[in-house]
Amino acid sequence: MLIPACRNQEQGLTADVEIPVTVEDISLRSIEEYVSTTGTVYPKGEITLKSKITAAYYLEKNPQTGRQWQLGDRIRAGALIARLEDREFVLSIKLETSELNLELAESELKKQESLYEKGGITLKDLKTASINYENAKTTVENARLQLEKTRIVAPIEGVIVELPYYTQGTQVDQGSVIAKIMDYQTMYMNVQLPEKYAGTVKPEQNVKLTNYTIPNDTLYGKVTQISPAINADTRTFQGVITVNNPQLLLRPGMFVKADIVTRRKDSVIVIPRSIILSRQRGKTVFVVDRGLAVERIIETGLENLTEAEVVRGLNRNERIVTSGFETLSNRSKVKIVR
Repeated sequence: MLIPACRNQEQGLTADVEIPVTVEDISLRSIEEYVSTTGTVYPKGEITLKSKITAAYYLEKNPQTGRQWQLGDRIRAGALIARLEDREFVLSIKLETSELNLELAESELKKQESLYEKGGITLKDLKTASINYENAKTTVENARLQLEKTRIVAPIEGVIVELPYYTQGTQVDQGSVIAKIMDYQTMYMNVQLPEKYAGTVKPEQNVKLTNYTIPNDTLYGKVTQISPAINADTRTFQGVITVNNPQLLLRPGMFVKADIVTRRKDSVIVIPRSIILSRQRGKTVFVVDRGLAVERIIETGLENLTEAEVVRGLNRNERIVTSGFETLSNRSKVKIVR
């Protein structure tokens, strides 16, 4: 008689135990299904500036900072980086003489045109004057192009990523690297995607990009190119992703993770994948109703690594158990802790 009584008492104590759980109110939100890949990002524009003559080197100042150009400085197209001085080279160009010859040739052409209209010269004389003018103009243009070799100017907007040190006034040889500029406000990355996604990944799909050095920042891009060919050795196909990087958070050469968004749904029930239990009857979760954990069989739709859409089995504004569910059974008593 004593043994059954003790057992009944133990069962009563067990039934009164409240299991602590954490809950979350179910609401409608968005979910995205994506294909994840990794790759290296490269700058949209990159150019190395070299000396085209042997001359004395003088590094110019950054007009934004007032000091000489340095690595990491942003630079605009057309900004002067350095001067190369060689008086002998400049004198050999004879720009002023060429400009005077151009003025004379232009004056002579106008004079010949006037005489031709009055019948004072032949067509041959007029064409000769015209040829002399064009030759003089070409000579001036060539002289100016030669003089441009003494000015190292940024041809693109970007960031100075390489700037070899030369003492001011020292002679640099022709072909010496003066500076390297990269434009990486927009970047691109080549990716190799598994063959099974050939019909899933398409141009113009949005991409989310992250790097371990910027864990709190997500950058965005688009799939811009997809190769129709499958590599027979790797069973992959190539894609190109263009990345928007206006704040220059990503650096050229960084290894990044890219999530290509292939499908998206808005205003649906979304829950963490980690709380879904696989039972013999199907996928189940627990909701709290009047202090009890109630087991629900659910059906899922879109899924990604962390979340799942629930298309059947849950209702908006119900409270779903997000932690402590491992030890629950249907209609267990629970205590909500937050």
